Amino acid sequence: MTGVAAPRGPVLNDEQFRRLTTYGAEEHVELGQELYTSGDEKYDCFLLLTAAVDIVRDATAVEPARLIYRGGPGDFLGELNLLTGQHVYLTARVVTAGTVVRVGATALRRALAEQDDVADLLLAAFRERREVFRTTAGSALVIVGPAAELRTYATQLLLPHSWLDPSSPAGRSTMASAGLTTDDLPAAVVHGSALRNATPGAVAQALGLTYRPDRRPVDLVVVGAGPAGLAAAVYGASEGLSTVLLDRSGIGGQAARSARIENYLGFPHGISGEDLTRLAMVQALKFGVRIHAPCAVAGLDLADDRRPAVVLDDGQRIQARAVIAATGAHYRRPDVPGWAAFERSGCIRYAATDLDVRGYDHQPVAVIGGANSAGQAALSLAARGATVELIIRGADLEARMSSYLTDRIRAHPRIRIHTGSTICSLDGDGTMTSIGAVRRGGQRIRLDCTAVFCFIGADPVSGWLSGLALDGDGFVLTGGRLPLQTSASRVFAVGDLRSGSTKRVATAVGDGAGAVSSVHAALAARLP
Repeated sequence: MTGVAAPRGPVLNDEQFRRLTTYGAEEHVELGQELYTSGDEKYDCFLLLTAAVDIVRDATAVEPARLIYRGGPGDFLGELNLLTGQHVYLTARVVTAGTVVRVGATALRRALAEQDDVADLLLAAFRERREVFRTTAGSALVIVGPAAELRTYATQLLLPHSWLDPSSPAGRSTMASAGLTTDDLPAAVVHGSALRNATPGAVAQALGLTYRPDRRPVDLVVVGAGPAGLAAAVYGASEGLSTVLLDRSGIGGQAARSARIENYLGFPHGISGEDLTRLAMVQALKFGVRIHAPCAVAGLDLADDRRPAVVLDDGQRIQARAVIAATGAHYRRPDVPGWAAFERSGCIRYAATDLDVRGYDHQPVAVIGGANSAGQAALSLAARGATVELIIRGADLEARMSSYLTDRIRAHPRIRIHTGSTICSLDGDGTMTSIGAVRRGGQRIRLDCTAVFCFIGADPVSGWLSGLALDGDGFVLTGGRLPLQTSASRVFAVGDLRSGSTKRVATAVGDGAGAVSSVHAALAARLP
């Protein structure tokens, strides 16, 4: 076995440890006993009284087993998948016989709710361990090939994973051992099993992150895990509602793709959408939200006014006392020849996170769009040394963009602004080399470009909401007896999906919190 045990992170003091033991049951463990094993569907939290346990990443066809860390008396075992429900990807093996306290999932959530100081420490430890495991246990999920969508999904959900270029020695070795060919790419290897032409949905199913019905009642289903949906889930669960959060792709929505949010209250130095999403996800898990992504929703059944049901793509139904719709909007794509092909090759992006902009340092790129997301992307790329062509259909940069961005964009030497312009062509054989744009009046220009970052707006994802009143553009009308209530009394709409909403992260979060207040009012009043 190779590797050096990693630091275990925050620890419980003696009094906190003793308090946590009251939530579990004591049991004796023997030398060599495995408390949980890679591939198990679930596991419990273990407090080590006198036993010592090794946490091991099992050997694979291309890597030997690796010791992640050794826990001894006074330590505890577990990390974020205790809360997410993800299948186990490490093995816990007893190396010194002794006594442990087993704390089950339900009891652990009760402890997190009742013991604030213990909850803060455990969550900090779970997050730190997940970061360690992402670098030392990545073989639990190996992504091979051009797979921007898979890598974004794994990053959003903090999944321990590694990515391999298929032309690298490690990539070729992994493909050979898994029996993969270039026709199978992108591929994923999960616990040694290969997924060909892998999608986030297939990976989620293999990891145990897709929706699995259980006997627990559901008070609230939140559909859409952007800022509005995350806020609704956090407030709902923290106020005692049994809450399920679903999203068709990942976590964070469009906000997760923002390079930097500088006008969100409480973050004077700004925060990336990715970091904000991670913090919100951990907060939701703390309060017991059951998060399933990707999990596509096909429709809404309003046959029972008091128990609306969300219908999933696979036909499963989740009936609840209330539903909050937060599915936002999907990205618009310009009608440009070759757009889909360059999108598949990764030369077209709809975000400017660290993962998206990586590799474009000192490269010529284009950003299209005139709102804040486009401005943030242009500044983020220019800060990495890229030469940025900012292409805006409107005649005025200030029309839709905040002044704190426009001032910096106009002053930046590596950003060139093209107002009154639209992109009309893409050039290159697999790899983008240049783009064509047409200015108002018909003048055509050619610009060197290796990637296009597209921020030209979005259309509402409201097709699944049959039976609800929509405005002429497909956004959901609200304003019933309660704030954010739709035309169905126990269905509420928040964030970008709502007609007349302000497209800002803070507004979306406020919507999510406000909708939960309306849910409580509806349930208390027994509205029909």
